[in-house]
Amino acid sequence: MDGRILGLDFGAKTVGVAVSDPLFVTAQSVETITRTSESKLRRTLARIGELIEQFGVSRIVLGYPVNMDGSEGERCEKTREFRDMLERRFGLPVVFVNEQLTTVEADEILGDMEVKKQDRKKYIDKIAAAIILQEYLDNGTDNF
Repeated sequence: MDGRILGLDFGAKTVGVAVSDPLFVTAQSVETITRTSESKLRRTLARIGELIEQFGVSRIVLGYPVNMDGSEGERCEKTREFRDMLERRFGLPVVFVNEQLTTVEADEILGDMEVKKQDRKKYIDKIAAAIILQEYLDNGTDNF
């Protein structure tokens, strides 16, 4: 596979972003893209395009928000729509990875790093994106 892998944690008003190293061993948090409204994706997609170019991305891993009981809710539908947008716009394969408990895990990591509760929102989405991407790198496939 040529090019790095981009990991995304797609939320209602944020998208956490992570990228793999060139050897596909580790995931690094990059940034959190914010928007004022859930439906306003133009700037979000433009920024993702810039990151794809900057890092030479050849594949995207997207967190898929399956419920704890395995059912799919409204967020799953919105995530599938976002995947379709990404594939159409960038022509790259987009792979889903189950993102259950990644936000909880990201919050625990930030707690271990002694980041104050009120400051965690700044970092949690990009850490969750790194966890999602690392899951993919460790397992090589989607995990649900």
